[in-house]
Parts: sequence; structure tokens; C-alpha cells
Amino acid sequence: MKQVPSADEIKKVSLKLNAVIEALDASLFGRNKIHKMILSGILARGHVLLEGLPGLGKTALVNCLGKLLDLEFKRIQFTPDLMPSDITGTEI
Repeated sequence: MKQVPSADEIKKVSLKLNAVIEALDASLFGRNKIHKMILSGILARGHVLLEGLPGLGKTALVNCLGKLLDLEFKRIQFTPDLMPSDITGTEI
């Protein structure tokens, strides 16, 4: 059974999250709500799909977030004809 985090643990994580949000806001202006939503998805161990027109900074946002959280960054350009096996590969 999982323990409930202590107040000190919650404060430590909160300070780290605020630092990440401030760094994202400093790099990519005017997107605070999106930054918080993406971090919520990460904390919930979920998935986040970023959609939008070209040039809106989706790749820059994820690249910056990856650097801040020391995560690996890879990008897949989705097209209408993309199949799952194109990403995961197949055995012959």
C-alpha cells in the first residue's frame, strides 16, 4: 500500500514544478496554461497529444521541457498513411 506523501515532500515537488513552469515561461512566452496542462499530464503518467498549425512552437515546447526534466526527446512526424509498424517495426 502506498504512503501518503508528507507535507515536506509535497512542498519539494511543488517548488520543482514552479521552477519548471517559470523556466518554460521564460523560454516560450504567453503559454502558461499549456505548460501547466502538459505538466499535469506528465504527473498523471498519461499521454499528451499536441496538435496545431505549423510554427506554433509545439516541438520547441517539448524540446525545452525534455531538457528541463532531463528526459530523452524524439519526434515523429505523423502523416495520414503512417502505420504503427512504421514506428515499432516488424519481425520477418
